[in-house]
Amino acid sequence: MKAPFKAAFFIAALLTLGCKEQTIPQAGEVNELQAIFPKGEPGPAENFTGKAWNYGVVDNDSTYNTLVGNVYFEPGARSNWHIHPSGQILIITDGEGYHQIEGEPRQALKKGDVVKCPPNVMHWHGASPTIGMQQMYILPKTEKGIVKWLHPVTDEEYQNEN
Repeated sequence: MKAPFKAAFFIAALLTLGCKEQTIPQAGEVNELQAIFPKGEPGPAENFTGKAWNYGVVDNDSTYNTLVGNVYFEPGARSNWHIHPSGQILIITDGEGYHQIEGEPRQALKKGDVVKCPPNVMHWHGASPTIGMQQMYILPKTEKGIVKWLHPVTDEEYQNEN
């Protein structure tokens, strides 16, 4: 085989191996999310509607005073309303979902979105009804406290776009 033909053949082989067929989910199908971290431990039913799992990525300590973790929400799952004394940063790593600050419209979330939840502000977050969501959370200044869990998000609140 001549060098130019070998190179073209090699590139074509690589492109063929790297191509994946993209499928569009049909009604009723659940999209599998691409996990970065293990699923973790189930979230307590008293703090979540539906199924959510938490995996700790960075444990809290007295040097960094920061907690980092990953939460996977199954479709339709959501947190209760809650407050973080020093706020929270969410990084959506896959799927689709929602976030809402008390008194503001519900915000749609997708992979790549970053949300800053202000300190001492009531909010909730979770997956869309049909597609799960994975998020990394960052809790800074944990010496001020971690979280105060409040009441569940009602179905009406969850479904309301405004």
